Amino acid sequence: MTQATAIPRVVCIGEVLWDLLPSGPRLGGAPCNVACHAASLGIHAAMISAVGADALGRHALDSLRSRDIDVRAVATLPDTSTGTVHVAVDAHGHPTFDIVRDVAWDRIDASDAALAAVASADAVCFGTLAQRTPGARLAINRLLASTRPGALRVCDINLRPPFHGPDVIEDSLRRCSVLKLNEDELAVLAARFGLEGTPCEQVARIASAFGLAAVALTMGRDGAGLWLDGQWLSRPAPSIDVIDSVGAGDAFTATLIRGLLGAWSPDFLLERAIEVAAFVCTQHGATPRLPDPLRTGPKKSGERR
Repeated sequence: MTQATAIPRVVCIGEVLWDLLPSGPRLGGAPCNVACHAASLGIHAAMISAVGADALGRHALDSLRSRDIDVRAVATLPDTSTGTVHVAVDAHGHPTFDIVRDVAWDRIDASDAALAAVASADAVCFGTLAQRTPGARLAINRLLASTRPGALRVCDINLRPPFHGPDVIEDSLRRCSVLKLNEDELAVLAARFGLEGTPCEQVARIASAFGLAAVALTMGRDGAGLWLDGQWLSRPAPSIDVIDSVGAGDAFTATLIRGLLGAWSPDFLLERAIEVAAFVCTQHGATPRLPDPLRTGPKKSGERR
């Protein structure tokens, strides 16, 4: 895996939006959530996206800056609105999403600032939702092609029907080196590619077919698994009182990136990613501030056991 600089740099490409939750509006969007948690974990985080020239857009930029996230590649567009998502949360804390169309992040562009950001990144994180328009998809593909050799290209696949198709899925898998998905998304990929067997066997086949260095699978209350260096690890989730699970997977992704760039041992990486995701489930909104014990790495940094 990639050996990073002392303070790694991650660039997250995709949607910046406001989740309109029962508890009130919260800044969201999977890549935005990953950037927020990555910054909390000690990574230099930057965002590539677009917001409208409206109050929500200004608030989003102010919020990102307050989390020490570089927003130089977040465009402000005068002729469209900042993205919003209506979120309903059931009695078990599971969310459903109504994602507003034709908003600013649908017009992501491979600007000079965006190209400069990915060129210096140790990791670039992207998903499928931000590729729902042809123009944004072309821009994201150009940005991924502009990453430096050796940088992690992390696909947090984030399937949100009806905003994905087989071509977007397969193209994203070919362009990434690390994949993060949940058990529902694994079922979609298994049906698409005719995969049978256990989740471990399905993940291993995906990794082999697309030449992936690592695959992380989140399984809700059953914990998570990690396929890394040809080996599979799984760990259970802690028993918690779930308030809402919005952003938990994104927190897991941020921790995954931090651990891979820091060469954390697979055991520590997986356990810490589960802990961080579980904490987010006990809070309102996608990006609660992480407590200090969850922001630290292993006692001896730079190890891969």
